[in-house]
Amino acid sequence: MSILIGMDGAAEVPPASLAGSKAAGLACMAKLGLAVPPAFVLPTTLCAAVNRGEARDEVKQSLHEGIVQLEKATGRRFGDLRAPLLVSVRSGAERSMPGMMSTVLDVGLNPDSVRGLIARTGNPRLAWDSYRRFIQIYAEVVMEQPAAPFEAALVEMMRAEDAQAESELDSEALETLSATFRNIAAPPRDPMEQLCAAAFAVYCSWDSPRAKEYRRINGLKDLAGTAVTVQAMVFGNAGANSGAGVAFSRNPATGEKELYVDFLFDAQGEDVVAGRRTPQGSDMFARRLPDAARELARGVALLEREARDLQDVEFTIENGKLYFLQTRAAKRTPRAALRVLVDLVNEGIIDRKTGLARAEEIDVEKARITRFADNAPAVASASVACPGVASGRVAFSSGEAQRLSAEREPVILVRPDTATEDVAGFAVADGILTSRGGRTAHAAVVARQMGKVCFVACTALAIDEEAHRATIAGKPLAEGDWISLDGTTGEISLGRRTIVAERPEAELAEIARWRRG
Repeated sequence: MSILIGMDGAAEVPPASLAGSKAAGLACMAKLGLAVPPAFVLPTTLCAAVNRGEARDEVKQSLHEGIVQLEKATGRRFGDLRAPLLVSVRSGAERSMPGMMSTVLDVGLNPDSVRGLIARTGNPRLAWDSYRRFIQIYAEVVMEQPAAPFEAALVEMMRAEDAQAESELDSEALETLSATFRNIAAPPRDPMEQLCAAAFAVYCSWDSPRAKEYRRINGLKDLAGTAVTVQAMVFGNAGANSGAGVAFSRNPATGEKELYVDFLFDAQGEDVVAGRRTPQGSDMFARRLPDAARELARGVALLEREARDLQDVEFTIENGKLYFLQTRAAKRTPRAALRVLVDLVNEGIIDRKTGLARAEEIDVEKARITRFADNAPAVASASVACPGVASGRVAFSSGEAQRLSAEREPVILVRPDTATEDVAGFAVADGILTSRGGRTAHAAVVARQMGKVCFVACTALAIDEEAHRATIAGKPLAEGDWISLDGTTGEISLGRRTIVAERPEAELAEIARWRRG
């Protein structure tokens, strides 16, 4: 049986233990009147059975019933040749696990329905861009194909078209690229077959190595599994007035009361959270889409008030229209957790009793304010996803980070982007440095939750993964070399530096005052 969200007759907000935190958040947003694409959810209670090879017929029947409801809500038909319904298939456990499980977007596309999408939208570039994306993500998630052949084909097409970014490829290039992708791995043509396979893959991702490692590190026990949310697609890749982003109701790194946004124009949501592209911040977003920016700010503030906590909100804008796709309690640094907690009490959003209960969950030692005791010349700079300072030996893989950590060496994990597969490396590293990606990518969020110093989008960093070496601003960087990250300035220096730490006395004094009554 499926749970309906954002549709006529949809139930009240379902419990996260049954529908997963993602779907519960969608239902809450719909109830508050925010624009949420209609969706239905298969419950967490089916996860274990599916992973034992059972309940397959029940899942298929629930998917058929849910699609009928989505067709009624949208006026489109799944796989139709004129006005096709396309859906996303997403995971969502009772407790948030950013990026640890699978997602499949644009389900329902095939060589016929892609023509229907062109007819419905009048936008051939959108249709072919969505189709090539679907082929790749379906092949990777469902067919378990490697990403490398697709990435190589994309790079070759960009070279042939003299394009510096994917967004510069026109509809003809993307149509050709889609054909190339289909030659690498062809998803089934039948939309229901696609949907069923995607749902099974999402359920099975609950038992993936990275998901298991994340649960082990974070002590997440006694969870039933993931739910599967099937939602009508909205398209951030529809053109210049479209895009996808992540917004935090306050700065999750410092706790400062400010809207914190990463946004990619003409992109789908996975582009932002996967960490493979470097997004823009709130200033550019507000300048180009001021109406949507104001609506987003109002919606995010409403969600924080409703949840009485710092919120992490995913959203998409299609041709200027804002859609809310997810809200959840934001992962934050221990330092930010203290500041946010004090501010929420002082603003009357939560009472002191609640504040004291939450204070017990904060690791005060990790909330210390760190700085370097000495000065050193910077060789490069980057965007700070999680502040603080760190000095350690360079590791180009999670395995090497674990080896160095086992030898009691401080470690800086240096990677092209923040991939969730590196969660074991995050756990042992003192800092993380990447050459691309954004502050709100799933893996950057995980690093922030762990209180790890995290720098992203260091354009001066070039990594040769096969050779296990890199250069930064033209200077060689080898595995085992010392490097230092200053999260106050965003500067990177070579060599080892001394770190001093100070307690956040102002916030601790305020919490002590609550205890005294």
